[in-house]
Amino acid sequence: MSRPASRPRPVPGRGRAAVKRAFDLAVCLAALPLLAPLLLALALAVRLDSPGPALFRQTRVGRGGRLFRIHKLRTMHVNDAAQAGGGPLLTAAGDARITRVGRWLRVTKLDELPQLIDVLRGDMSLVGPRPEVPRYMALYAPEARARILSVRPGITDRAAIELRDEERLLAQAADPERFYVEQLMPLKQRHYLDYVASHSLAGDVRILWDTLRAVARRRG
Repeated sequence: MSRPASRPRPVPGRGRAAVKRAFDLAVCLAALPLLAPLLLALALAVRLDSPGPALFRQTRVGRGGRLFRIHKLRTMHVNDAAQAGGGPLLTAAGDARITRVGRWLRVTKLDELPQLIDVLRGDMSLVGPRPEVPRYMALYAPEARARILSVRPGITDRAAIELRDEERLLAQAADPERFYVEQLMPLKQRHYLDYVASHSLAGDVRILWDTLRAVARRRG
């Protein structure tokens, strides 16, 4: 008598990814209706403060190296080349390109809220390595880049919390781009690789909570 075929064992990585995706969708679907009035008010403030659209989109590198357009509330003047995809890619504190409302949005991190749309679309996760522009992602070593891009990029992560004053650090550097590449990128890489190796749902919840606490302290 033949033995019944055994059921295939679930793949831990796939199961963990499914749970993470379900969590992302649940949070976004619950949060977006509550945040909709705030987003509309912020979008109106951006439009009244300076001419141009309320949203800013920029090409970033997503999971598997696929390019996508990230969404943010616009914080710079539309006639600036950087808003159109050219010009300097780094923004330092005190940058003249930033609008009055944009300065407040960047301090409070509220300019990142439209990325909940990117999470719903599947381009991003609530927590994960922050998505880089192609120019800087190409500077990572191939093995590290492949591991970082094996997960969806996130709205926040440990590196974003630790480097929440990144713009101030860039403003203090004699050569902001060199400082970013030689000092900040290696630090971010360590956090990104640690996250890919050991992320969990409980860990994501802790990072979200720590992000909210860090933003609240900065606003205070």
